[in-house]
Amino acid sequence: MSIMKDKIKEISTYLEDRERAEQATYEDEHTSRRTVTIPLKEYDELKAQQSSIKDPSLISIIDKIEELVRALRKHIIRK
Repeated sequence: MSIMKDKIKEISTYLEDRERAEQATYEDEHTSRRTVTIPLKEYDELKAQQSSIKDPSLISIIDKIEELVRALRKHIIRK
């Protein structure tokens, strides 16, 4: 019976330590956030660029998809 109590206490301690560590992580995330101030014009430029794709590998994948779609369209027969 005492072995069982020891195991329960050990598991309970482990869970408490884990919970404490997890809470500390959240606290660190909240305290480490910093506010950056930029001009509105720069913000607008960044916002406009956000929807652009600039990665060369992604661009090449999109080009390849476009080629494949064109090839598939040749085989479409609409009635």
